[in-house]
Amino acid sequence: MRFYATVPMGLEEVSSEEIEELGGRIYSIRKGKGRVFFEGNQELVPKLNFFSRTLERVLILIENTCIDELEDIYTCLKSLDYSFIKPYQSFAIRSLRIGKHDFTSIDISREAGQGVIDSYMLSKGHRLKVNLDNPDVIIRVDLIHDELFVGLDTTGDNALHKRWYRVYNHPAPLNTAIASSMIRLSGWKEGKILLDPMCGGGTIPIEAAMKMRDIPPGKNRKFAYFNFMGKILPDYTEKEIFSPIYGFDRFRKHVDGAIENAKEAGVLDTIQFMKKDFLKVEDFEANFIITNPPYGLRIGKKRIIEELYTGLFERAVNVLKGDSVLVLITPHKGLVEEIIAKLGFTMLDIIPVKYGNLDTTIFKLKI
Repeated sequence: MRFYATVPMGLEEVSSEEIEELGGRIYSIRKGKGRVFFEGNQELVPKLNFFSRTLERVLILIENTCIDELEDIYTCLKSLDYSFIKPYQSFAIRSLRIGKHDFTSIDISREAGQGVIDSYMLSKGHRLKVNLDNPDVIIRVDLIHDELFVGLDTTGDNALHKRWYRVYNHPAPLNTAIASSMIRLSGWKEGKILLDPMCGGGTIPIEAAMKMRDIPPGKNRKFAYFNFMGKILPDYTEKEIFSPIYGFDRFRKHVDGAIENAKEAGVLDTIQFMKKDFLKVEDFEANFIITNPPYGLRIGKKRIIEELYTGLFERAVNVLKGDSVLVLITPHKGLVEEIIAKLGFTMLDIIPVKYGNLDTTIFKLKI
């Protein structure tokens, strides 16, 4: 079978490694488009949905082609086989459009939906029911510039990064798939001290603790494939492993929120959350710093952000010990490059990442 996964744009290589570890065979990576194509058996559907930490969605590939006009979408969708949909099942189109076009994602959904209906009527003599709110089958039709991706969604409307443990919502939460990609990129392993000095709602420490203890991120949720493959979930065994993981934040409400999230995730006994201003921290050592510092886009004062980032890196120089690594995500690429050059950091990796509508960069650094 052929599949593709949607992943955070820019992190396709990182997600490809995870897909291969879980049994998929990569055959194409669309860098910058957030799409990874792979082959494997049907067992990959529950396995990837349940265990993957860096993916957004897992789809069974129906079609991948290039189009010029809106009408081409209808023509393409009408030419495809939808025998996997049972006559009694309802369906919905979910579409995404990126690039310059003289039509909208709503237009894509309309044309694609009509193509599915007409194709099924011709082949089966039956008009499929549309249910936009609670469909049995979701077909994703995404257009990125001129490339069309059509897939049977096995994940559902709730993307894989929407973890069950988020009972406290930080005002600027980090996407868990990006957090897990940063952890994977860092090379952090059990036994090494990990610190997020500006942890907010605790996403990075929690994702690290779940990874270390083999707690599946797909726990406590439903998947779209339940409707056409049955409620199949892989077996797993959680580990009772404890390793030094720390989360600091200077705001008490965020520390309390991170504690609530960690409790919900079942890893509160694995992480030490503390109310601390990292810029004032003394006598602390870590091997890995992985963090999503404030972007300050709403503050509007360049000086404040410069002081914050300079302080972050200066403290990191003193805190990091041994064979250490610093990984962070930021929209302030130029500022970070300027600071790390002054302080003597070595750049191990730099990855542009599209985070929503924001252009950000993940840095992997060594002092």
